[in-house]
Order: sequence, then structure tokens, then C-alpha cells
Amino acid sequence: MKTPTQVVAALIWRDGKFMICRRPPHKARGNLYEFVGGKVEPGETKEEALARECREELAVAVRAKSVFMELIHEYPDMTVDLTLFNAELTEGEPQMLEHTDIRWIAPSEIPNYAFCPADGAILKKLMEGAS
Repeated sequence: MKTPTQVVAALIWRDGKFMICRRPPHKARGNLYEFVGGKVEPGETKEEALARECREELAVAVRAKSVFMELIHEYPDMTVDLTLFNAELTEGEPQMLEHTDIRWIAPSEIPNYAFCPADGAILKKLMEGAS
């Protein structure tokens, strides 16, 4: 297994729905949906990385709360060590600076969207009603 890349993502809820974003077509796993986030840079905490990624990709401020789930997923091109945080928007309205679509969906709507494979266990937990 390749050395895992530390990745963080945000599970942000609004009115019983959570936010998903579609990756741009030119990126790895293009046009698949994901939770907003990205790689942890050297010297950053996971919480700092989450705040930076949300600012860069959505022009919003977020506050990381508890960890919803941690997992390791091996893609053909990389292995990710993913930490998904329960997070809340503290400033701004999400804008598509990086993604091609932003949606708020209920857990029951998950089967209607194609997600990045690493998110499978998270989506299963959401559909089972855990939060």
C-alpha cells in the first residue's frame, strides 16, 4: 500500500440535508460527488486544513466539530487517510469556485448520485441514520 495522503472533509448539514459537491471533469475522479475538503498540508492541523479547503473551494468559513468517521481507501493512483468532520458553516454561502455543482441532499437521496469510492462507508452510515 502506498503511503497514505492525509485528507479532510466536511459533513455540513442544513435543514435535514447535507452538502455534496461535484468534482471538476479534469480532476481525478472527475464528475463524481464528494464532501468538500482536501489534502492536509505540512504543518497544518486537520482542522486548519478543513478551514483552508472550505475557504478556497467554497468561499465560506467553517468550524470543525466532532469526527464523524475516519477511514483509509486505496485508489489506483493514491491511498487516502480520510477524516470526515461534522462541521458547521460560520460565514458565507457556498460558491462553486472549484466544483461544478453543489447540492443539499437528504440521506435517502444518496443512491441518486455517483460518489467517489472512498465515501462508500460514510454514505452507508448516513443512510443507516447515524450522525
